[in-house]
Formats: sequence, C-alpha cells, structure tokens
Amino acid sequence: MVKRKKKRYVKLLICLLSIFTIISPLIVLHFYLPHNINLIEGQEHMFEFSLPVKARLTPEKMGVLKINNEPINQDNIKIDLKEPFTMQVDDLGRVDVRLSLLGLIPLVNMKVDVMPHTQVIPCGNTVGVKISTDGVMVLGLGSVQAIDDKSYEPCKGILEIGDLILEVNGKLLTSKEDLIESITESDNKPLKLKVRRGKSIAYHTVNPVYSKEEEVYKIGVWVRDSTQGIGTITYYNPATQTYGALGHGITDVDTKQIMSVKGGELVRTEIISIKKGRKGQPGELSGVINTDEESIIGNISKNTEQGIYGNLYEPGQDILQSEPVYLGFQDEVKEGEAYILANISGDKVEKFKVDIQKLSKYNNDISKGMIVKIVDEKLINATNGIVQGMSGSPIIQNNKLIGAITHVFVQDPTKGYGIFIENMIQKENEVR
Repeated sequence: MVKRKKKRYVKLLICLLSIFTIISPLIVLHFYLPHNINLIEGQEHMFEFSLPVKARLTPEKMGVLKINNEPINQDNIKIDLKEPFTMQVDDLGRVDVRLSLLGLIPLVNMKVDVMPHTQVIPCGNTVGVKISTDGVMVLGLGSVQAIDDKSYEPCKGILEIGDLILEVNGKLLTSKEDLIESITESDNKPLKLKVRRGKSIAYHTVNPVYSKEEEVYKIGVWVRDSTQGIGTITYYNPATQTYGALGHGITDVDTKQIMSVKGGELVRTEIISIKKGRKGQPGELSGVINTDEESIIGNISKNTEQGIYGNLYEPGQDILQSEPVYLGFQDEVKEGEAYILANISGDKVEKFKVDIQKLSKYNNDISKGMIVKIVDEKLINATNGIVQGMSGSPIIQNNKLIGAITHVFVQDPTKGYGIFIENMIQKENEVR
C-alpha cells in the first residue's frame, strides 16, 4: 500500500515537472517579447530577439505590411525569432498582432503603433516646472486631541497616503485652503469626501473633531496641492506646438507617487549655481524661477510616467536653439558615441559628448531603456556628470533624436539612464 502511494506520488511529481518544463519557457517568452512596438510610417525597422522560437504573426488589420521587404498577402506569417527580421507598415494607426508558437500556443498580443515620419526640434533648455494637483493630495494621517482630552484619528481606515480629495460635500476643491475652510465650517457635522485612489473614485464620510489646542475642527490629515522644481525640455513639435519634457513623471516627494495634474506652467529660469554630484549624493542645478506673467512659456496638461506634456506659447530663439531633426526609434539606436543637449549656465544650451554603454530594448521599465555615460570633460568639470535638473536632456545620435536622460546613478554620477524617444512620443499621442 505504501509502495503504491509512493509510486503515485513519483508519477505526479514527474507529471508536474514535465508540465513546468513545457510551460515555463512560454511564460518567459510572454514577458520577454514586447507587447508594444512603434514603427515610423513607410520605414523599414529591424528586430533581433535571438529566441529559439518559430512563431506565427497574425495581423488583425492587414494594411500594407512587409516582412523582410516582402509584401504580405496572407493571414498567418511565419517568423523565425532566432534570426533578425524587418517589418514595415505603410498605414498610420495601430495594427494588432498575435504571436503564437507554431500557430497553436499564444505567446503575446502585440500592438504595433505606426507614427508619421516627424521632425522635431531638440531643446535641452532648463525651465521652472510649476504644477497644481488635481484635488488635494493626502501626505499623511494623524490624530486630533479633543476637548475631552482623548486622542482621535478621524481618517484612520478611511484615507490612505496618496489619495486625492476631490470634493467635500459636493464642493470642488481647488486648493488646500478650500479643504481647511470646509472642515473649520463643518460645525461638528459629518463631511462627505469624494476621493480618487489610483483610477478608482470612492465616497467616504469623515467626522471632524474639535481640537482642544487649536480650537478649530480638524480631520487629522496632512495635504499638499502644488509643487515646483527645475527640469529640461526634451523636444518641441512645431507642427502641433506641443513639447515633451523630463522623460519621467513628477512624483510627490513624500508619497513617491505620480502627481495627478490639474494644471501647471513652464517658466523661464536661469541657472545660477551647480551642486556637483558625488558618490552617494546626487548633484543639482539651482536657478531662479521667475514669477512674472511674461516668464510663462507654456502650460502643463499631462504628467505621466514618460514625462510631462503641454503647449509652448510662441517659443523664441532662446528656446529653439537647434535645427529640426528626425526621430530615431529603438531599432536604430546603437551602443557608442552620441551627445546630449544641456543648459548648465545661464540660458545657453550646449552639446556634450556621451557614450551609450548598454541598451535594454523593449524593456518593461521604459525610463531605463539605455545606460548613458558622460565623457565630455567640460560637463564633468562643471557637474561631475548628471545632476538633478538635467532630466529630459535630449540624446542625439546620427543626427536623430533617440531619447532623453531620466535618472542618475547615485553611486556614479557620470552614468545615468535614458528613455527611448519613441516612448515619449507614443505617450504624447495617447494623452493629446
């Protein structure tokens, strides 16, 4: 009886191991293969996945599609992912593609976005970034000492750090002062809060507590409604009068979450000092952010993980210091020599040599698509490499805009990460 159970156990174990052996490579392929690919209209793009897999490519909408420079006139196209292959689509828009192993086992549903052959103006200008949040952001929760000498936590279990309070009793909040006014005038009546948490909206009731110390009603929260800093404009599209900047989103310093933007402004600034980066201590650019109306050069309409976007108001030669260039997508980017545009003194944008040391094409963490090392002696002498405020500095290779600086290596300020420009452009097209 015991031997029979042992044999059954061994058979089950072998069966599970066999299933795992078959399924695990498929799981790896599912996450390794890109779920999104960007192409330029009518341009041939090369892909090298170097995977020992023969797959079938099934476009949901054919359009004008070429694989390895051959027009495709069938629904199921065989592709050997071990070998390089080229793809070309002549229609703008999106082509949905299914990749399957031997035409039977689904690997990934791929979205191919086809963008127009566009010229943009790489910028590199350092600007002041001022934004107002969409609602009032919760930074922390606390207690209130009431007149009965007891401590109460009105929002415990109701609100969380990072929540956005949008309304109080049906009144839209435009600032933290609006929230304070609603609480102090509550007269011990419950407050109905409209709250956004992530993408979800919920309504919560909170009972204010009269503070013995401050002699006003409070609900025990710390909030913020705006922030400002310095960043770099990556590109300007003269056809649409839009820009992309930073290459990453603006996050709240306390919650580390992307701030939901109600509105914002780009403001002229002038760099007045540089704190050099050191191992374990990032440097930063310091500048004066002008406050007069004439210094506002654009708006901020979207804050995303790929950067901030908006419109520039009649940019002059102080902003547009470079000639237009075409975009270079991931398949064109090579390891090796390139340069960035950066503004580290006054309002002058300069070229600085860099070396692209590593590419992580179609990486899930798109803000870290490449590793860039500063090799320009002038920039190293001035900053020791990449410093805060340089996020968004355009990266140019072979006279094409290929990306933007996003982060600095804390342990080595001469190195940092960059985002591929196609990811910034794709996000701008989505949110426009």
